Amino acid sequence: MLALGAVAGCAPTRDAEEIGHRLDAVRTDKVKLEAFLRPFPKGADLHNHLSGAIYAESFLKWAAADGLCIDRRHLALTEPPCRNEMVPATTALDDRNLYDALVTAFSMHDFLPDDETGHDHFFATFDKFAPAEAAREGDMLAEALQRAASDHVVYLELMWSPGMPEARKLGKKVGWDRDFARLYKKLMAAGIDKIVAEVKENMNLREARAHDILHCAEPAQRQPGCDVTVRYLAQVIRVFPPVQVFAQDVFAFRLVKADPRFVGINIVGPEDDPISLRDYSLHMRMFSYLHGLDPAVALSLHAGELIEGKRGGLRRVKPEDLRFHIREAIDTAGARRIGHGVDIMREDDWKQLMAEMAARHVLVEINLTSNAQILDISGDAHPFMSYWDAGVPVALSTDDEGVERIDLTHEYVRAVQEYHLSFQQLVTLSRNALAYGFIPGANLWADMKRFAPVKACANDEIGDGHPGTECGNFLASSEKARLQWRLEAELAKFEAAAAP
Repeated sequence: MLALGAVAGCAPTRDAEEIGHRLDAVRTDKVKLEAFLRPFPKGADLHNHLSGAIYAESFLKWAAADGLCIDRRHLALTEPPCRNEMVPATTALDDRNLYDALVTAFSMHDFLPDDETGHDHFFATFDKFAPAEAAREGDMLAEALQRAASDHVVYLELMWSPGMPEARKLGKKVGWDRDFARLYKKLMAAGIDKIVAEVKENMNLREARAHDILHCAEPAQRQPGCDVTVRYLAQVIRVFPPVQVFAQDVFAFRLVKADPRFVGINIVGPEDDPISLRDYSLHMRMFSYLHGLDPAVALSLHAGELIEGKRGGLRRVKPEDLRFHIREAIDTAGARRIGHGVDIMREDDWKQLMAEMAARHVLVEINLTSNAQILDISGDAHPFMSYWDAGVPVALSTDDEGVERIDLTHEYVRAVQEYHLSFQQLVTLSRNALAYGFIPGANLWADMKRFAPVKACANDEIGDGHPGTECGNFLASSEKARLQWRLEAELAKFEAAAAP
């Protein structure tokens, strides 16, 4: 806590002391604290899966409208026709018990661990609502943008997997080759760039649909979600045979190169899955090879989302699985950010690893509610403050806000109440999230620990509506810096409104 306070104290905001008193007055009252933090500008949500960002109620509404079916026995959506135990999805709209059971099956709402662990229930939800996604990806994007706007998020970095099923099929057709260079050439010759072109075209349609839903071209009806800047991480799914994972990797690298809307890559899926555990080092070497071909591609990798569990899927985790995942994600694969990183203190020489992360500015995306629900890790058992004490940059994120039944404001509230964060520490979290995003362009901060601006803007009031010529030229050259400038302007407005 002292280390964080020292960092944050180097960039005091305008009325930080007075606003700190306001925060202290409401920090023990969750309702008042949420009201205080809802309008607080939160910079970015860097760890957000689109499929998990959608609330169950939306999937049920779309399923009914699109003529899908419900498997009553397994509480899951299915494609038509509705036969045997399948009933039309519209049935749930008139059957409150069925509706409530489906909401619980699709999310962590009202979940109580019994025969099923939180971990297993969480990961089981995705297959249950998946049939509703295919025709509604534009609608899903609109919902994610609108929720980000309600959280006062400036920039949203969504994990998305368009084209990954096709890439896996191509990999299966080509066949495994342990020589990455040969396999890469085979995949290129087989036409992986055709999948890239198809995804680019489909993304145009999905974004257009989202903009239509939000009325972005209609000033009178324009929704706040239109003003959230969104970019995507190509989401590689790790629970497949090596050739299919490598094919996804190659496709992801090619997509980032071809479509500027995709600004990086992540690898997802349960880290405790048998294939994930068996092939973890192989997956990191795959990234290392492709990173060597194109080092400019940014990686943010799920790593260290593990504990030794006694029940369910986590029973597969052995002590040796906790000793190297984060290190290999950084040192082998070249990750610039780590998602979760919960088991850091079980890694070999974890203090040295934390020091390396601090020195190399490797940010950790902290998902407090997700870690509590899936891994049963919270409070002092979570390494959140240990990262900060070691000087490792951190930012709060949601992970799967729809499945978890949360939003980013909820995570800020949780962080304040569990870790007694100060207002200036919240500002640091917000600035970090945007500073370490993969949005292109130079950073506004020359020193990201002290938040000292670049020379071009050193004599300007940061966030002012009329920057000087030199600073204005710098902002014009960098999309990231423009977003950071906007964040500072919104922080100033918040502070002016919050201070009496």
